Amino acid sequence: MERVDCVVVGAGVVGLAVARALALAGREVIILEAADGIGTETSSRNSEVIHAGIYYPAGSFMARFCVAGRRALYAYCAEKRVPHANCGKLIVATNAEEDAMLAGIKRRAEVNGVEGMRVLSAAEAIALEPNLSCTSALLSPVTGIIDSHAFMLALQGDAENAGAVPVFLSPVSGGRAVQGGAEIDVGGNDPMTLRCRLLVNATGLHAPSFASRIIGMPPDRIPGAYYAKGNYFTLSGRSPFTRLIYPVPVPGGLGVHLTIDLGGQARFGPDVQWIDTIDYSVDAARADSFYAAVRKYWPALKDGALQPGYSGIRPKIVPRGAPAQDFVVQGPQTHGLPGLINLFGIESPGLTAALALADHVVEVAATG
Repeated sequence: MERVDCVVVGAGVVGLAVARALALAGREVIILEAADGIGTETSSRNSEVIHAGIYYPAGSFMARFCVAGRRALYAYCAEKRVPHANCGKLIVATNAEEDAMLAGIKRRAEVNGVEGMRVLSAAEAIALEPNLSCTSALLSPVTGIIDSHAFMLALQGDAENAGAVPVFLSPVSGGRAVQGGAEIDVGGNDPMTLRCRLLVNATGLHAPSFASRIIGMPPDRIPGAYYAKGNYFTLSGRSPFTRLIYPVPVPGGLGVHLTIDLGGQARFGPDVQWIDTIDYSVDAARADSFYAAVRKYWPALKDGALQPGYSGIRPKIVPRGAPAQDFVVQGPQTHGLPGLINLFGIESPGLTAALALADHVVEVAATG
C-alpha cells in the first residue's frame, strides 16, 4: 500500500488551487483526476467572469471568498501573465421596479467590500454603452474576464513546482476512514490502494456521491446533489458592448447576461434549467426565451443571431425553490472523521474565489 501526506481528488480550478496551496505550505500532495486532463467539467463550462462579490449574503463564504479571491486573482494573473481583462460590468434596469432594486444591490455589494459601485442614470449608462437600452444601471468597475484554462495551467504549474504530482485517468471508487487519515481505492490502468493523512474531496458535481462512498462518513452530513444546468448561446460577429451586461437578478441565477471573451466575442447565458442527470447538450429551441430576455436591454438583437454554444452545470446542494446555498467546507469538526475535508456546492463564484477558498482549506486542514 502506498502512503502519502495529502490527496486532492478533482483537478478542477478549486482542486488545483487547493493542491497548490497545500504544496506551497510544505505538504506532500497527489492530485487524482478521473478524466484525462484538468478542468474538464464545471471549471471549463462557465462564463469566465472574475466576479466582484456583489450578490452574496453578507458574511457568507461566497461573499468573503469571492472578494478576497478576486483581489488575489487579479494580482496572480498579473504576476503569472494569465490572460485577463478588468472590463467592468453594468447591471441594467429596464423598468421602475428594477430601478428601485439597484440601490439594494449596491448596498449589499458595499457591505461585502466591493469597491467603486455607482448607480448611473440611463443617459450615463448609454454614454458608456451606446447600444444599451435601460432606465438606469449599476456600474461594477472591478468585474472582469479571464482565460480559465490558462489560470488552471498556472495553478497546475505552481503546484507541480512545489512538488505536487497530478495523476490523470485515476478514478477513486471509494475509501474508508482509518486511524490517522483515510484509505482510498484508485482505479484506472494501475489500480491501487492509497493511504493518506489528508483527503480533500474537490470533485465538484460529484462531491456528495464521492462522500457517500467513504465508509465511516455520516450519511446525515452528506447533502443532496441537484443539477441546475446553464445554457449559453453565442453571437455571430463582434460584441456590441465592451463591458459585461447583466439584468437585475432572477431567482436561481443572475438572468440571461451578456459576457465577452478575451477575443471580443459575445455570449449570452446562462439560463437555469433543472435536470436530473449530467447532460451538456444545448437545445436550440431555448434560444426563443433568450431573444426575449436580451431584447429588454439590447432591442437591436436580430432574429437568427444566436447560435447554440455550450452548457455548464451548477453543483447545487439544495433543490429548486429552496433558499440559496453557500459554499460548504466541511472538516473533521463537522463530520468527525480526522483528515477529511469535503467541498460541497462550489458553484459560481468558485473560479473567482478559488485562491481564497484554497487558503481556507489549508487552515481547516491545519486545525483538523
